Amino acid sequence: MNKRYFLTRLILIPITLFGIMVLNFVITQAAPGGPVEQVMSRLTAETQGKPGEIHIQENGSSAVYRGGTGLSEEIRQELIQQFGFDKPPLIRFIGMIKSYLQFDFGKSFYQDKTVIQLILEKMPVSISLGVFSTLFIYLISIPLGIKKALLNKTPFDTTTTFILTVCYAVPAFVLALFLLIVFAGGQYLHLFPLKGLTSYNWETFSLGHKITDYLWHMILPTLAMGIGGLASLTFLTKNSFLEEIHKTYVLAAKAKGLSLNSILYKHIFRNAMLIVIAGFPSLFISLFFTGSVLIEVMFSLDGLGLLGYESILNRDYPVIFGTLYLFGLIGLILNLISDFVYTLIDPRITFNQRKR
Repeated sequence: MNKRYFLTRLILIPITLFGIMVLNFVITQAAPGGPVEQVMSRLTAETQGKPGEIHIQENGSSAVYRGGTGLSEEIRQELIQQFGFDKPPLIRFIGMIKSYLQFDFGKSFYQDKTVIQLILEKMPVSISLGVFSTLFIYLISIPLGIKKALLNKTPFDTTTTFILTVCYAVPAFVLALFLLIVFAGGQYLHLFPLKGLTSYNWETFSLGHKITDYLWHMILPTLAMGIGGLASLTFLTKNSFLEEIHKTYVLAAKAKGLSLNSILYKHIFRNAMLIVIAGFPSLFISLFFTGSVLIEVMFSLDGLGLLGYESILNRDYPVIFGTLYLFGLIGLILNLISDFVYTLIDPRITFNQRKR
């Protein structure tokens, strides 16, 4: 194992994460319609034509507006101070990074909750979607890819290739809409629930009933997210096994009289699965953090994807940067773990640069 390589990668994690935060901080500062403008716009719309006294509450601080013709500059300055925008961008960025190093991500601009509280509230939905979709993809793609490699260029291989290509081409939200219409009481069958992670009276169920109800609700979202990801992993598995099947050590094992299953699972499987394992972190991260926004909306699931999308629309900077920092750190660590697993499976992999 190349300890120097992993030590270098470990040192690069904070540097890479810092670069990500700098880039996104600069972009958000340049983007129009910041939090102050968002609040001013909402208050103007709410108070238009409604004279009287209005109390403005933001993160525990309050201000009072009197009148119905517009918001005064005094209110604007109070909002700027409440959001911390009275400080220079560099000072705000340094303060943010110092807090993030202690995993203190602050409070949402628009909700009286910390960023950690919001993440923990949305986590069960995203964990459910990410874990079940990943399991669905791997449990189907790997056996199917092996079968396609063994039956290469047969009618089975051709037919499954066509089906997988169609599944890959169909967007997840179109598939979700189809599943809802056909199987969730749209116009045909009512086999699965229309929305939510559990039934409304879930708390009254027994333990066994709670588990089955939870799994019942997860079937359609998992299918909508997972079917599109089957093709790439199946073809990757098939090509990896095809490459290994024709190598010398396989021919030598056949000559010794070893059975096909013994050759397949004791020799080929270990080498062919390396490239499949390498793709696990990126697949899981994409499903867990970014791939579920539309699915969450269509199935009324309040998860991390929807949280991130709404925070960008509302310019809720603490939520944006807090989730970006946390998920970026997790993604970088998972990629490093993937390389480490590489070396455990095949000690021949050292990640050393070849000398010319």
